[in-house]
Amino acid sequence: MGASTVVMFVVGVVALVAGAEAMVRGAARLATRTGLSPIVIGLTVVAFGTSAPELAVSVGAAINGEADLAIGNVVGSNIANVLLVLGLAAVIGGGLVVAQRIVRVDVPLVVGASVLVMLLSLNNKLGRLEGLLLIALLIGYLIWTIRSAQRGKVPHIEAEYAVALDHEKVRKISAWADVGYVIAGLVLLVIGAQALVGAATDIAVDLGVSQLVIGLTVVAVGTSLPEIATSILAAARGERDLAVGNAIGSNLFNLLAVLGITAAVSPQSLNVLQGAITVDMPVMIAAAVACLPLFATGYVLERWEGAVFLGFYLAYISWLVLDATDHDLRNSYRSAMLMFVLPLVLLTLTVILSREWRRRRGDLHVH
Repeated sequence: MGASTVVMFVVGVVALVAGAEAMVRGAARLATRTGLSPIVIGLTVVAFGTSAPELAVSVGAAINGEADLAIGNVVGSNIANVLLVLGLAAVIGGGLVVAQRIVRVDVPLVVGASVLVMLLSLNNKLGRLEGLLLIALLIGYLIWTIRSAQRGKVPHIEAEYAVALDHEKVRKISAWADVGYVIAGLVLLVIGAQALVGAATDIAVDLGVSQLVIGLTVVAVGTSLPEIATSILAAARGERDLAVGNAIGSNLFNLLAVLGITAAVSPQSLNVLQGAITVDMPVMIAAAVACLPLFATGYVLERWEGAVFLGFYLAYISWLVLDATDHDLRNSYRSAMLMFVLPLVLLTLTVILSREWRRRRGDLHVH
């Protein structure tokens, strides 16, 4: 792996993060000038902006005929957002507060969207029709959420850029400056996506591993840096509910918007490797499902639960490395995970959820 590849990868990540930040802030302020409500802005401009790196990379990879990288980017980012981002944020922040809406609405939607994507991929392809279906579901979700928010339930995703939507600060900044932010952001996103896709392809060739593995690991973490930074900073500042909303909201948009738009605009159907269907997508679904019992216990993700999430992420990355290198321990490792670790995790989650259900049932009888 040459120094130029490393430089190109770093430049790509930095350009993606800076481009997303600039585009979101400029677009949010422009939308504020038009009189759109902060709720609408938060659910459109900000929501798409946080997934802009994944969208730019996935579309760029699909157009270049590198569908494995596009699929791996989305699936890997969703796994990283739950296990890595929430795990780090919970450990650093001493636990995370989980809004009831996330447990009752957003996580089930992420689980449903994850299962749907896997079902659509069973024929090893995601075509334009599947992409349009995901986009249609996204539009339906946005309309429903905006109407719910207008009835008094402000969505979590708006708070991330509350400063950018401050009317007083908007008046002090020229509209042309906001236009410049948007244009600069879009240019940086394109440059960053091209650099990152190119670097990832070179890394895959140099290491002799598939583009799917690079997409699931290096590219996924790179494009998840905005979520990682936002969630950790939010947790460190005591805004512990924002950290969870940011990660879960991003996962839903990755599935419906990023994967939907990528499949819809790709010149040909996205080929989905069997390994992604049998291993990586089930891990993505399992990570989302694991949030339900953990989040439901008093609507708090404890520090030790965050450490468990980090442990699972390291275990998953270890499996990818062993599988990619065809290591002798690969089969033993997989057997150990399937026969001992996963059943133990399922049993633990079941016990946690049943205890919480009995506790709440007892509270209802008392009242």
